[in-house]
Amino acid sequence: MIISLEGILTESDVLSATIDVGGIGYSVSVPLTVSCKLPPVGNRMKLQIYASYGENQQNLYGFLTRAERDFFKLIVEKVSGVGPRTALNIMSKLSLSALVGAVESGDAEILAKCHGIGKKSAERIIMELSDRDIAAIAAKTEKTNQPNAATSGIANDAIAALLSLGYKSADAEKAVRKSIELLGDGAPAETIIRSALNS
Repeated sequence: MIISLEGILTESDVLSATIDVGGIGYSVSVPLTVSCKLPPVGNRMKLQIYASYGENQQNLYGFLTRAERDFFKLIVEKVSGVGPRTALNIMSKLSLSALVGAVESGDAEILAKCHGIGKKSAERIIMELSDRDIAAIAAKTEKTNQPNAATSGIANDAIAALLSLGYKSADAEKAVRKSIELLGDGAPAETIIRSALNS
């Protein structure tokens, strides 16, 4: 079973990446929160993999950290009615820390904002994930979340862009801060700006 891939990034899109490992190209589906942090094409990288096997097909889902992969696996395998595609949509909308926080606090409203997730589905996710499972993911998240020195500069760039579009200073700062919380540290300014405009 494939649990990680390390090689050269040869292609990347909003929800996919292709990694060349020893001359073999692997197509991997990734959430937006991962694709926005991928290095430029041609660089070496590593993804933690969740493999889904079906009749005559194999789908690979990639994440930058084990904690992200473990959360994805948790909701796919333990929450009824949530498959890999829906899980990918959830993790494209919210960063892992935001997802863990929403489940721990029972905040179904924020989960219901994810594409393909209604209020009932959000409540089921919260109900069917055990405290022990989420606590383990939260512990891994704290270990893997490292402060990004570039975040403040990126945030300032995003705020400046919103100000140029007519936003008030306080509104621009609030929108950018919220977008960074949802997307996680490391998201590029362009992605943060798009998220802020849509919030």
